[in-house]
Amino acid sequence: MSVTMPHRDESQLLARRGRYYLDGWLLFAAFSLLALGYVMVVSTSLHLGERVYENIWHYPFRQAGHIVVGVLLALLVACTPLKVWEHSGPSLILIAIGLLVLVFIPGIGVKVNGSYRWVNLGIARLQVSEIVKLVSVVYMAGFLTRHVEVVRASIKGVVRPLVPLGLVFGLLLAEPDFGATFVIAFTVVCMMFLGGARLIEFIILVLMAVIVGVIAIASSAYRMERVTAFMDPWADHLGSGFQLVQSLIAMGRGEWLGVGLGSSIQKLFYLPEAHTDFIFAVLGEELGLIGSTTVILLFGLLVWRAFQMGKAAERLNLRFYSLLAYGLGVWIGLQSFVNIAVNMGALPTKGLTLPLMSYGGSSMITMCVVIGLLCRIHQETQLDLEDQLKGSSPWQYA
Repeated sequence: MSVTMPHRDESQLLARRGRYYLDGWLLFAAFSLLALGYVMVVSTSLHLGERVYENIWHYPFRQAGHIVVGVLLALLVACTPLKVWEHSGPSLILIAIGLLVLVFIPGIGVKVNGSYRWVNLGIARLQVSEIVKLVSVVYMAGFLTRHVEVVRASIKGVVRPLVPLGLVFGLLLAEPDFGATFVIAFTVVCMMFLGGARLIEFIILVLMAVIVGVIAIASSAYRMERVTAFMDPWADHLGSGFQLVQSLIAMGRGEWLGVGLGSSIQKLFYLPEAHTDFIFAVLGEELGLIGSTTVILLFGLLVWRAFQMGKAAERLNLRFYSLLAYGLGVWIGLQSFVNIAVNMGALPTKGLTLPLMSYGGSSMITMCVVIGLLCRIHQETQLDLEDQLKGSSPWQYA
């Protein structure tokens, strides 16, 4: 049966290309977190910049630069067709593995606090694990789209994508970066389940991840030290439990309304990494329960919008868009949950930043790209929905 498709003249095509659908709630949450995060970076880093660089504005200026670069890249990504990402998945995972190898090459890789996690770019350092998180989500979304029948019918569809990802996990653990490994593994397993993997295979993957995690912790002295410090930080409050104790003190001082913006005591060289991994603790101290709850609600709104985009794409049978949105939502939600839980003493200490808030170029720029990707998913899903409502063929984003 032949179907005559409606003709679109050039003016209609140009009008379609010039139209962009924006998700107001997504942008509200993202920009609110960016703004609040920048304020907290300024608050937590002025004294540190004075001591280390004799320039109180060292960290605020650099963070402003990270945000500008991130927003520009987000705009570029928001204008890039998703087909480009879908087709680039296998190549991107190979590039990610190459970057992880570069970390261990002397003169290129940079060792900080006993870990090889950075590549020296001359003017800046790139934390490779942040790029790998994004690439892993894109790769899995593409694989689960191309091999949906195999994934649903056989365990081979579950094992095949784990071959390159297993190499990624091995290199990350060798750095070592257990936090990034945990985030990627959890996100990938969730994407497989959402992508159609059978329940028994999902359970097996979860059990394998738990076993590998236990082995990784038990085989490393510093990881075991973090776990024991988490169980009773006050037992060695000047040693292994120092950071967690100072974080708990900061959260406790905040009470309902906080001690006031800029008035934190714990950030004054008591709480290590106050402008990065433990920025939420200082926020809790200065802005209290109200400020902390606001941040949690903003992250909840961000994750909810990502899942709503995935649900909308799934209804239109846009499988890659759907899985990508779900994967990005799981990633943001998991990393923010872990960071906040660590700050509150609910999980052992991990080197994970708070998305869109913590100081750091690699994390900030990558998270801005994630927001750009979500904007693009929303854009293409809305255009496809519009085409289907008009009874025309799906719009080709090329």
